[in-house]
Amino acid sequence: MKAFVLQEPGAPENLKLQEIDKPAPQKGEVLIKVKAISINPVDTKVREGKALYSSIKDENPLIIGWDISGVVEAVGDDVKYFKAGDEVFGMVNFPGHGKAYAEYVAAPESHLAHKPANISHSEAAAATLAALTAWQVLVNEANIKAGERVLVHAAAGGVGHYAVQIARYFDAIVIGTASEENHEFLRNIGANEQIDYHKHKVEDVVTNADIVLDSLGEENTRKSLATLREGGRVISILGGATEAVQAEAKRRNIEAKSYLVHSSGEDQSKLADLLRDGHLKSHVAHTFPFEEMAKAHEQVETRKTRGKVVVNLE
Repeated sequence: MKAFVLQEPGAPENLKLQEIDKPAPQKGEVLIKVKAISINPVDTKVREGKALYSSIKDENPLIIGWDISGVVEAVGDDVKYFKAGDEVFGMVNFPGHGKAYAEYVAAPESHLAHKPANISHSEAAAATLAALTAWQVLVNEANIKAGERVLVHAAAGGVGHYAVQIARYFDAIVIGTASEENHEFLRNIGANEQIDYHKHKVEDVVTNADIVLDSLGEENTRKSLATLREGGRVISILGGATEAVQAEAKRRNIEAKSYLVHSSGEDQSKLADLLRDGHLKSHVAHTFPFEEMAKAHEQVETRKTRGKVVVNLE
């Protein structure tokens, strides 16, 4: 099979398309013929030698990527929920060695869900790491409730556009930050209020949020404390809740913590239900053929993508 192998960290061109052996599903795993792969900012960071790179750098061959949608070709021993021919999607082995940039991926069945029949493989692949992050932060960590005011930073981005929709599904009031050109998009996906961060300091506009989802890092996490009511919570997906930020938050009677998404077939199945019922939709802004993986990385690195970037294998 063909796979993109990272021979050494660096530019997008360091992802080399090679012919390698097709994996065999082990106990509890399924072998998936990949139809679509979602590309995330963490992919580009790992490619550069940052983020999770140090924990997987000794893998040989080193194949990055985690988000896939495809068709089950074979199953290993003790697989209970999937059979050959099933369409599945999920975030595989995150954080760990996902090996998603390949024509075939062996994945634990516990990391997968059945793909809804009414969405494409591109839309399914998109709704994995980014959608899981939004779900796990808002639902599992923040325990979102109806009527709460939720501030989503970078609301038109990958995680952000799912977070807006998930928060609205729970009948929360959603405030999204984005450049003005993305405000109509935010309105269309359910944001109640839109803030142009180029023109306004968000902390001057929002002062009574219950939940903040921060995807920008420590400086923004610290600024976000001023947007929260007493007893509110801010969760950073970029490690922004440092000890110093947590100490300041505690003085304000605010909860601040960092969170890293993890693979979960259970959570992925809940997202599948929302996708199937139309409560959640993937906005795939750019698609690339498999051979143009480098271009997909370059698009993600612009940090101006509305929604998601997906690579298709057919």
